[in-house]
Amino acid sequence: MRYIIIGAGAVGGAIGGRLAESGNDVVLVARGAHYRALREGGLRLVTPQGARTHHLPVADRPGAVDLRADDVLVLAVKTQDSVAALDAWAPRPVAGTGATAGEVLPLVCAQNGVEGERLALRRFRRVYGMCVWLPALFLEPGVVAADCAPLTGILHIGLFPSGTDETAHRISRDLEKAPFEAPVVADVMRWKYAKLLSNLGNSIQAVCGSAGSAEHAELVARVVAEGRAVLAAAGIETAGDREQQDARGHKADTQPLEGHPRRGGSSWQSLSRGTGTIEADYLNGEMVLLGRLHGVPTPVNATLQRVADTFARERRGAGSMPVGELVALVDANAAQ
Repeated sequence: MRYIIIGAGAVGGAIGGRLAESGNDVVLVARGAHYRALREGGLRLVTPQGARTHHLPVADRPGAVDLRADDVLVLAVKTQDSVAALDAWAPRPVAGTGATAGEVLPLVCAQNGVEGERLALRRFRRVYGMCVWLPALFLEPGVVAADCAPLTGILHIGLFPSGTDETAHRISRDLEKAPFEAPVVADVMRWKYAKLLSNLGNSIQAVCGSAGSAEHAELVARVVAEGRAVLAAAGIETAGDREQQDARGHKADTQPLEGHPRRGGSSWQSLSRGTGTIEADYLNGEMVLLGRLHGVPTPVNATLQRVADTFARERRGAGSMPVGELVALVDANAAQ
């Protein structure tokens, strides 16, 4: 199989680089300065084992790739960029099949949140969910870091909305050689909803900076508790905390990377890079949506969504709001 990584940023670059290291055929898809750096100098992947540069085929648009019947598309863009990517790739012809990518190729959603799979299934017949536990950093154009060891990350994979098949097992085998832990599960969305709960605090870190205060920890606990209440009302089951701990164990622990201190997760990185967008609509916003559908108030998630979106739109600095100010906004919303 050949892997086409649509969105070769932090997560996509780490997955693509590791797959290439283990002997897989990989094509990276990126835009702008990152595309130019990948094309001219290759992908530099920094890990606890050191840094390696991979000179891989790279494209900046679907038309630059001749799709084959053995291709696997890995969607690793942020959810807010999914529709544009899916609309561009789904109608592309696949050589020798007389069909389009959306009709015959498997597409794996390696993304936070749970909306990517729903968007993909409107356009692709064969969609796979991937629960991504893979701390990674976009350092600069052409350079990404993945700071876990001994395994690079844990990537549960399964058919969307449920089930497994041989393709999922083949992808898993390739990932486990890379090396990732890649369990094939029939209930992948159960794992993705559990990961969604853990991502609800991303907006807090993005606008207020890294944890450290009791006030910060309390606000994270509040947003997760609100998320749990919403999922319970919606009848959505998640993988339990103990189940997740057992799956993770010490297989993929974060390690310090010399010269590259970790400062924040994906939402923090979006603000720090000034991209103008952030995932909050599909993390906190998912809970707001479900809360409105099922009659559960969501003042914490709604406030975090609004503030994070404002920070992204106005390109305000990551970590520039005191956590006490954010708590006051949450409390004011809750009191209405």
